[in-house]
Amino acid sequence: MLEIGELRKRFAGGPDAPGGKVALDGIGFAVRPGEMFGFVGANGAGKTTTMRIVMGVLQADSGTVSWQGKPLDHVARRRFGYMPEERGLYQKMRAAEQIEYFGRLHGLGPAAAKKATDELLERLGLTERRNDAVQALSLGNQQRVQLAVALVHDPEVLVLDEPFSGLDPIAVDALATALQERCRGGVPVIFSSHQLDLVERLCDSVGIVSAGRMVATGTVADLRAAEGNTLRVVVRDAAVGWADGLDGTVTVQGDRHVLRVVGGDDQEILRRAMKAGHVEHFGTEQPSLTEIFKEAVA
Repeated sequence: MLEIGELRKRFAGGPDAPGGKVALDGIGFAVRPGEMFGFVGANGAGKTTTMRIVMGVLQADSGTVSWQGKPLDHVARRRFGYMPEERGLYQKMRAAEQIEYFGRLHGLGPAAAKKATDELLERLGLTERRNDAVQALSLGNQQRVQLAVALVHDPEVLVLDEPFSGLDPIAVDALATALQERCRGGVPVIFSSHQLDLVERLCDSVGIVSAGRMVATGTVADLRAAEGNTLRVVVRDAAVGWADGLDGTVTVQGDRHVLRVVGGDDQEILRRAMKAGHVEHFGTEQPSLTEIFKEAVA
């Protein structure tokens, strides 16, 4: 298990910020084997800083990062796969050559690096682009090469900063499938993303960070349960004011009145709705991850 505990980091200030900037203020969470963890937050919330500390690119002012119960060191980090926010590919190097090169840097022999490269090129749909220079590839294919670089040494942990940024749906599916395969093999995967619908679809657990603090963490189901369900009622040709006094909000969409309410006597609400007009919908809805995120960072 990858465990992050009470990370704190302050960057030095300048003339406009003499006290510096607090980037992390007690960030902590855990990612278990075979778990996909979505790390979400607004720009500047602390996601990239956290990942850089995990990978040893930055040093925390305080806090801990451990892997399998031991403090994470350089030797263990060599077995991690990392996809940084700023992509680190050599633009004039050919795709296959690039993946093999990074495999060698991770300690693979020539034959092993070539075998792993060939498998990844096929898995990620890049076989026909193997001899193309990176700068000649589309953004989506460059992302696939970057992911292959992170996967080539068969890492024990994957740490990916915005891996789906700017990708078309086909490329998203290809990358998502590759990550799910690694998870099924027991690899913990942590990735950051602003695409909350994608996080909701792929992730077992989610951490929401705001201003350097973890404001919510847990499975999507647990986070939804904590928010509570919303009763949604759609009444067609409803009488004006039929929902007066109910603890909810009514929006009018053409000839339909849509009531959303949390709590209350659902049977009484149903009776009033039936008396008011034709009830087209009556049921509970769970909040989406987007709604949970907005509530958590408010």
